[in-house]
Amino acid sequence: MSRAPRPLPAADEAASLARAWVSHFAKPSGIGMTLAFIAGYIDVVGFIALFGLFTSHVTGNFVMIGVQLVAATHVGVVAKLLALPVFVLFVAMVKLVVQAASRTGRRPLRLLLGAQTLLLLGFMIVGLVAQPIVSADAPLAVLSGMFGVAALAVQNAVGRIVLADLAPTTIMTGNTTQIVIDMVELAGGDRGSGSAARARLRKMLPALAAFAVSAIFGGFAYQGAGFWSVLLPVALLVALAFANE
Repeated sequence: MSRAPRPLPAADEAASLARAWVSHFAKPSGIGMTLAFIAGYIDVVGFIALFGLFTSHVTGNFVMIGVQLVAATHVGVVAKLLALPVFVLFVAMVKLVVQAASRTGRRPLRLLLGAQTLLLLGFMIVGLVAQPIVSADAPLAVLSGMFGVAALAVQNAVGRIVLADLAPTTIMTGNTTQIVIDMVELAGGDRGSGSAARARLRKMLPALAAFAVSAIFGGFAYQGAGFWSVLLPVALLVALAFANE
């Protein structure tokens, strides 16, 4: 009776690496860093490709509207005006999904990550179809931007409702402020709040670093691959969805 062939060492090593890779996306630190990377990356791609559209921190779009009205640039106003209501709509939808899931005892994270993945694919596909984008107010450019805004609205809401224990992953101003405050406290030897400050730093520093790295990487990626560069954050979201039930 013949014996089944033993797995090759290389296959065992590859399987071990795959398990470690998947487990990374199931850890809070891995989830936070990955989402922060996605937010910075997509915000930069949207800003470059769509004439200064912010997909993550949508209030920045009011600044761009002011720039357009005063300086008569070509940043456009339609997408910037639509960004806030679209953002609000999708945050509200996430809240309703979470409420429905709580009544059935289901964890909605995978569903919401899947929805964000589909919205990012819409951002990419419509952006590709819209090429070349010569006007910020062109219908397909606006539609692509709204897909991006909706995707990051989902992530913002997930961070507030489902992953509230993580550091914010989309807007780094608050994180940076808190990091500076905590570092000053630790440097001053404040024993009373030292442990809490260190715990916050362990959450916020990786998210800030991931966001900063992705902003740079996303700029170069878009320069080299255009909207095809969005495939990277799409792949990361798929990995997160499969690793988190």
